[in-house]
Amino acid sequence: MSAPISFGLIGAGWIGSFHAETLASRLPHTRLAAVADPVPGAAERFSGATAYTDPLELIADPAVQAVAICSPATSHADLVVAAAQAGKHVFCEKPMALTLDDADRAIDAARSAGVALQVGFNRRFAADFADIRARIEAGQIGTPQMLRSLTRDPGISADVAARVTPWTIFNETLIHDFDTLCWLNPGARVTEVYAQADALVHPQFADQGFLDTSVVQLRFDNGAFAIAEASFQAVYGYDVRGEVFGSGGVLLAGRDPAQAGTLNTELFADAYTAQFADFAAHVQAGTEPSVTGVDARIALEIALAARESIETKAPVVLSGVAA
Repeated sequence: MSAPISFGLIGAGWIGSFHAETLASRLPHTRLAAVADPVPGAAERFSGATAYTDPLELIADPAVQAVAICSPATSHADLVVAAAQAGKHVFCEKPMALTLDDADRAIDAARSAGVALQVGFNRRFAADFADIRARIEAGQIGTPQMLRSLTRDPGISADVAARVTPWTIFNETLIHDFDTLCWLNPGARVTEVYAQADALVHPQFADQGFLDTSVVQLRFDNGAFAIAEASFQAVYGYDVRGEVFGSGGVLLAGRDPAQAGTLNTELFADAYTAQFADFAAHVQAGTEPSVTGVDARIALEIALAARESIETKAPVVLSGVAA
């Protein structure tokens, strides 16, 4: 049996803390060697892990074999590049980057260094979503014709809404749905994106670029249509669902809204853990991860097209995705 992989984790916020606990105690083939967070005292909370305030010092730590990036999205691409250039395998929370150039830079750095790069699209590891993907691949519903994916967060206060970066609903929320829809339509590519969005929950922030409600229509090159929708204010709890309607039937994934959780870690705890188990297995085997940097680039291209569609009030035709 291979020795556990030593992880350094960057960003000890709520999702970073959950991932830190996973790496430290939920999996037999991982250990938490170090944590970096600029907030004083944040990294010291994890017993047995070396604490840093500078993520570059963590990346340089010879005890760290792989880096889990859970910091704010604006830092992701630079940290992926730094970790790859240091010869560390990289797990990066979504989005991997905020521009296609930065996505390409991150992908190229990992390829050049020969390290694994996986991105945190956890829905692929949820049992119900994985089950319908397997059934689609087995041809149980024929050819996908209409797909739907939704994300509804349990609520956002006015104080938080006032600080949300413009386009977050596409870059950090719906990007999950964009990846899910592509994954549930295997072999197909999105060719057109049309988005509508507004501030319906907190309209007082609409003039500063805040969006809390959106519907995005996608068209695939195999003829299928898809809808991705998001809201920041599901008063009944965190709600994630998916549907694929095909020529021979329909498949559903997700929870009944009556059973929705208050946090995504309540609904996706097993998936969050499974994605790290999968990543560790690929690192140990020297194989390409299940969710690659190219997958992240594909989802980002759709997110950026949705933004352009809002700005132009028109559909956006995609030119293709770099390999």
